Amino acid sequence: MGFLSGLFGKKEAPKRLLDHPSKLLKGDMITLDDSFALPAQLRGQQLKVEAIHTYEYQRSQQCEYLLRGHSDNAIYMSYVVEDEAYLSFSIKISRAVVEQLFDLDAFAEIFEEPGKANLTPESLPEELAETFSQWLADDYHQVEFAGFGYFHREDYRNQKPPQDENGARGEAFESYSLINSQETLAVDIEVYDGGDTEVMLTLYRPLTDIREYWPAS
Repeated sequence: MGFLSGLFGKKEAPKRLLDHPSKLLKGDMITLDDSFALPAQLRGQQLKVEAIHTYEYQRSQQCEYLLRGHSDNAIYMSYVVEDEAYLSFSIKISRAVVEQLFDLDAFAEIFEEPGKANLTPESLPEELAETFSQWLADDYHQVEFAGFGYFHREDYRNQKPPQDENGARGEAFESYSLINSQETLAVDIEVYDGGDTEVMLTLYRPLTDIREYWPAS
């Protein structure tokens, strides 16, 4: 009977294989490289996927992972595939920090046609330099002007986001982006209906920066 019980008994479900950023689900965790090439907010951090969002554009969509670690600071990560695959990490900065990092007259040119602004960060006081120096380039040039899209607080990978005009389409926004000459650091800006504006400092990194994956189940 013991043999038959083992033969026909309920088998344990195979454990989920998590070995790539595209497979991340809510509740999963990742551990990042401890290299000094990464800023302190990322270096050696263990981060949990708190939410998964979707950016919808006219001809594409992009998944974004909201990550948090022990510091509780929000880190936004995307897996991007262009000529080659890479990771995009972003942190949001407040208006007060924007005013300290950049000349506001130069920053305002980002929103003026033809969208060819150049931006150079200000000299930073020590306390800001410790926090943001590895997120900032020496200078940036603009590569996107008033790109239109929708932001969804849902995971729509392998699905078409809803097209309901009554409010389920997501939050409409215009995007503006600047990048450095090495294409390793960026400033990304999203302007939503009503004028709400989010400014992010972004850096692009190889997939190998994720050293370990920890599936939630």
